[in-house]
Amino acid sequence: MKVKVHLWSGLRTLTGGLEKVTVDAANTGDLLAALVRDFPQLAPVIEAGVSVAVDGRIIASSLTEPLGADQEIYLMQRLKGG
Repeated sequence: MKVKVHLWSGLRTLTGGLEKVTVDAANTGDLLAALVRDFPQLAPVIEAGVSVAVDGRIIASSLTEPLGADQEIYLMQRLKGG
Protein backbone atom coordinates (compact mmCIF):
# COMPACT_ATOMS: atom_id res chain seq x y z
CA MET A 1 0.00 0.00 0.00
CA LYS A 2 1.12 3.53 -0.66
CA VAL A 3 1.84 5.69 2.38
CA LYS A 4 2.80 9.33 2.56
CA VAL A 5 5.77 10.25 4.72
CA HIS A 6 6.49 13.76 5.93
CA LEU A 7 10.22 14.44 6.21
CA TRP A 8 11.63 16.43 9.09
CA SER A 9 13.33 19.57 7.83
CA GLY A 10 16.94 18.32 7.88
CA LEU A 11 16.02 15.30 5.75
CA ARG A 12 14.50 17.29 2.91
CA THR A 13 17.89 18.22 1.49
CA LEU A 14 18.44 14.49 0.91
CA THR A 15 15.30 14.15 -1.21
CA GLY A 16 15.76 17.14 -3.47
CA GLY A 17 13.79 19.40 -1.17
CA LEU A 18 10.68 17.23 -0.96
CA GLU A 19 8.67 17.78 2.21
CA LYS A 20 6.51 14.69 1.67
CA VAL A 21 7.21 11.48 -0.27
CA THR A 22 5.07 8.47 -1.12
CA VAL A 23 6.41 4.93 -0.79
CA ASP A 24 4.99 1.42 -0.84
CA ALA A 25 5.06 -0.02 2.72
CA ALA A 26 2.92 -2.19 4.99
CA ASN A 27 4.95 -1.63 8.19
CA THR A 28 7.75 0.52 9.59
CA GLY A 29 10.46 -1.87 8.38
CA ASP A 30 9.07 -1.76 4.84
CA LEU A 31 8.87 2.01 5.12
CA LEU A 32 12.55 2.44 5.98
CA ALA A 33 13.63 -0.04 3.28
CA ALA A 34 11.49 1.74 0.67
CA LEU A 35 12.91 5.12 1.64
CA VAL A 36 16.48 3.82 1.24
CA ARG A 37 15.57 2.22 -2.10
CA ASP A 38 13.81 5.30 -3.50
CA PHE A 39 16.06 7.92 -1.89
CA PRO A 40 19.54 6.37 -1.40
CA GLN A 41 20.85 9.62 0.05
CA LEU A 42 18.73 8.87 3.15
CA ALA A 43 20.55 5.57 3.82
CA PRO A 44 23.32 6.92 6.10
CA VAL A 45 20.81 8.86 8.19
CA ILE A 46 18.44 5.91 8.50
CA GLU A 47 21.31 3.57 9.36
CA ALA A 48 22.48 6.03 12.05
CA GLY A 49 19.02 5.99 13.61
CA VAL A 50 15.73 7.71 12.95
CA SER A 51 12.38 7.91 14.63
CA VAL A 52 9.10 7.32 12.91
CA ALA A 53 5.99 9.03 14.26
CA VAL A 54 2.64 7.53 13.31
CA ASP A 55 -0.42 9.58 14.17
CA GLY A 56 1.58 11.42 16.81
CA ARG A 57 3.01 8.29 18.45
CA ILE A 58 6.78 7.72 18.24
CA ILE A 59 7.70 4.25 17.01
CA ALA A 60 11.25 4.18 18.34
CA SER A 61 12.49 0.75 17.40
CA SER A 62 9.74 -1.52 16.07
CA LEU A 63 10.09 -2.53 12.45
CA THR A 64 6.79 -4.41 12.45
CA GLU A 65 4.41 -1.58 13.33
CA PRO A 66 1.63 -1.78 10.74
CA LEU A 67 0.97 1.30 8.61
CA GLY A 68 -2.18 2.48 6.89
CA ALA A 69 -2.68 4.76 3.91
CA ASP A 70 -4.68 7.24 6.00
CA GLN A 71 -2.14 7.59 8.80
CA GLU A 72 0.00 10.66 9.36
CA ILE A 73 3.63 9.51 9.23
CA TYR A 74 6.74 11.58 10.00
CA LEU A 75 10.38 10.57 9.66
CA MET A 76 12.75 12.38 12.02
CA GLN A 77 16.45 12.24 12.60
CA ARG A 78 17.22 10.89 16.03
CA LEU A 79 18.41 13.67 18.30
CA LYS A 80 21.61 13.17 20.24
CA GLY A 81 22.82 14.93 23.30
CA GLY A 82 22.74 14.81 27.03
